[in-house]
Amino acid sequence: MTNRTAQKKRSQAQAKGKGSGAGRRQAQRSGRPGLATFAIVAVVLVVLGMVGLSLYNHVKTPSTPGTGAAEKVTQDVTSVPATVLDSVGAGSGVSAPKPLPPGTPPIESGGKPLVLYIGAEYCPYCAAERWATVVALSRFGDFSGLGLTTSSSTDIFPSTRTLTFYGSSYTSDVITFEGVETQSNRLSATGSYESLQTPTPQQQQLFSTYNSSGGIPFLLIGNKYMISGSSFQPDVLQGKSWQEIATALKDPSSEIAKQVLGAANTITAAICTLTNGQPSDVCTSSGVTAAASTLPPTS
Repeated sequence: MTNRTAQKKRSQAQAKGKGSGAGRRQAQRSGRPGLATFAIVAVVLVVLGMVGLSLYNHVKTPSTPGTGAAEKVTQDVTSVPATVLDSVGAGSGVSAPKPLPPGTPPIESGGKPLVLYIGAEYCPYCAAERWATVVALSRFGDFSGLGLTTSSSTDIFPSTRTLTFYGSSYTSDVITFEGVETQSNRLSATGSYESLQTPTPQQQQLFSTYNSSGGIPFLLIGNKYMISGSSFQPDVLQGKSWQEIATALKDPSSEIAKQVLGAANTITAAICTLTNGQPSDVCTSSGVTAAASTLPPTS
């Protein structure tokens, strides 16, 4: 092999080596954006997972009982024995409804006096008031489709077990009841509680006219009385399951019965002013009569 031939081969080998290095460097440069993109995507996924977990923990509430257990709870609440209600009477720690202004015109729906409730599932004071309201209304008619829920897990008196009027119906010969749950206890993507029901124009007008504070729960009892806020403090229900609360309503010596049933007797007495004392066995019972003596006079 001549010197010229050997030199040519060395030059070709060096050029090949340089090309391979450049190719490797180009491949490495081409790979870097892919790795960076993967890292960014991974970080985003982690952040989204943490946000999702935070929201889940924020709205997580106790599991509701199965269908059979839920039916047992609602059956117990809607059939509290009259003897227990009479024994409790006006109860303890119960605030009386406020009378509406003199000359308030009749407030009716379907040709009967209207009892209107407006609240929300996340609200702990609504949670307390529903127990008493359901007991009272069950003495004038029948519910169907009552559900179980809890108040917000992050509000005062967190996760208070209660019933809900959402999806329920009510029939009575002497009154009309309309229950409106405006929001659930679940947070939406915007951070507000999910919407459930929108009051009708009439319901909204009544709420605005007779509820100057704008608070919930709002319970309008015809043209006679109204309740804004709960009739008793929700703390008496703290830590209790739905069934434990329902069972306590059968024991007139329990603190739950004294407050829930005392409020129920007071609401019942207020409704009796709308129905001309009907049904008579309810409106003249000793428990309702005792509660009636705590009502402020109306026009």
